[in-house]
Amino acid sequence: MSQVVRLPTPPLPAQDASKEDARLLRGLREREPWAAAVIVDRYIDHVRHVLVRVMGVGERELDDLVQEVFTRALAGVHQLSFAGALKSWLTSIAVFTGRETIRRRSRWRWLHFTAEPPEREAPQASPEISEAARVVYAMLGQLPVNERIVFALHTIDGMAAHEVAAACGVSVPTVRRRLARAERRFYALAAKHEALSAWVSQSCQS
Repeated sequence: MSQVVRLPTPPLPAQDASKEDARLLRGLREREPWAAAVIVDRYIDHVRHVLVRVMGVGERELDDLVQEVFTRALAGVHQLSFAGALKSWLTSIAVFTGRETIRRRSRWRWLHFTAEPPEREAPQASPEISEAARVVYAMLGQLPVNERIVFALHTIDGMAAHEVAAACGVSVPTVRRRLARAERRFYALAAKHEALSAWVSQSCQS
């Protein structure tokens, strides 16, 4: 990973960051090994979750991307001035990393999505739910990358529009425009698939 990339701008902070968080940020800036261990332990599940929502990747690839997110965060931690923004900043780096990977694969024409549902979401899922999850992520792969990301974070994961905007580094109106386009494309695709057609009908009536 020798290519230099520009990390997302840290979001505006929460003003009530704890003393523990402030100490953690100081340790990260000073390259203290304990601080790196703490941030990974505290946020690894969150980073994995965001990457799964954005990309739908399988276990082996997910581990590589998680490592890349934390490598970038630790290398660029000097950009972060407020400990209260750590989680939202990591979210934006995870989105940035997933988007960059999707675009790179699209250029190489070998973008694909696993047939497995997100592995930590529903380990006891029925075959019907597993099939629906597989279809959803396959269809998301047909959306433009920016639309795919806002749809996954907002509609699937339930993030508010302003949270998606912060994660993607864009304005709330931009998120809403992308979301509207993504919903039109996605629902048009979903209506043609037996596993999702009933759900689409209910969504459109609600």
